[in-house]
Amino acid sequence: MAHYYCLLLDMDGTLLDFEAAEHKAIQETLEHFELPSDHETEMLYVEINKELWAALEKGQIKRDKLVVERFARLLKKLERKGSAAEMSAYYLDRLGSHPDLIPGALEAVRELSEVATLAIASNGVAKVQASRLRDSGLEPYIDEVFVSEKMGVEKPNRRFFEQAIRTLGIEHRDRVLVVGDSLSADIKGGQNAGLATCWCNFHQQPEPEEGNKPTHIIHNWQELYSIVMEEDELQNVGLKNRKHHF
Repeated sequence: MAHYYCLLLDMDGTLLDFEAAEHKAIQETLEHFELPSDHETEMLYVEINKELWAALEKGQIKRDKLVVERFARLLKKLERKGSAAEMSAYYLDRLGSHPDLIPGALEAVRELSEVATLAIASNGVAKVQASRLRDSGLEPYIDEVFVSEKMGVEKPNRRFFEQAIRTLGIEHRDRVLVVGDSLSADIKGGQNAGLATCWCNFHQQPEPEEGNKPTHIIHNWQELYSIVMEEDELQNVGLKNRKHHF
């Protein structure tokens, strides 16, 4: 049996390349609404968006307000008139059409699904995440999808993870691993719920201080195999139909 037989996987920045998808979607949106589409404008949007998502994680703003507010603030900064709501709807539609994968993610999910239950744990917009999950090729290997928009609670709140574990019927919490790229949402959230965590440090960022350190750190998806799998399972990587039993 695997060391961890249930993985709660973040999507953006972990399985899917959000920065690549965001770049394409914001460029398409700016051009569609005849706004400046230069690098400076894109970075202005990115800065506004990050600030609002940080507020979301702290419970200071609701998602349905966030997705419109970021464009309202952008228009104000650019001193341009327009409908933030229309821009938001167009952007989310375009974002959902870009299922860019993190290198190695699809292969890893395919392998890990043979030995563990895999569930998505995302703070993203439900409709957008559903289309990207489907079009990326990841969906057949995922057993359950938990999106905070539908759950009524955001990561890093411990209730997000407790609700996911309860839905999955997991009895042994020490066999659950939270995997994600965000120290503030994924790692902190897993720690809040008393779960093991794995930080996807794909961009070689400085490691967090001792008190906030995740249980595991990986720099690419293949490194997760030895964390999750027993030795005999590692020897069977590449073989199909060896689904876990517990």
